[in-house]
Amino acid sequence: MRRSDVPNRRRVRRASVALTGVAALTLAGCAVVDAVIWGPEGSRVIATTEQLIAGASGADATDLTCDDFVGDLGEPDAWSGLSAGEPEAFDAEASVDRPNLDATWRINLEGMGSGMSPTDVFYRETGDSLCVADVIWQAPIG
Repeated sequence: MRRSDVPNRRRVRRASVALTGVAALTLAGCAVVDAVIWGPEGSRVIATTEQLIAGASGADATDLTCDDFVGDLGEPDAWSGLSAGEPEAFDAEASVDRPNLDATWRINLEGMGSGMSPTDVFYRETGDSLCVADVIWQAPIG
């Protein structure tokens, strides 16, 4: 090997390490980013919401609802195209729209259909998982 090849090999090695890092982050997906931004609890709320959206828009998501859930998950089409928004701890005492709800988390849903759409989901912690305590539905403005 010639000395002039050494800098080229270092560049190639650095580039491959960088590409490997980018590929790993891409494969890890948003879960890593969510955990960094929202912490492990918020990340879990986001993941559960994505699971709820997939289940509600595809088939059935009732296995994610709390035992005392009396809300409405609506039609599957209403969930199509939605994604999890920003999770926040829920405080029933400070809540205007759900003052008596037994919930731990609230997350908004991003995206909205042409008709009534779910806009917020409330979760209750049940041991090591979350269950849907309620859903807010709204019609688009305009």
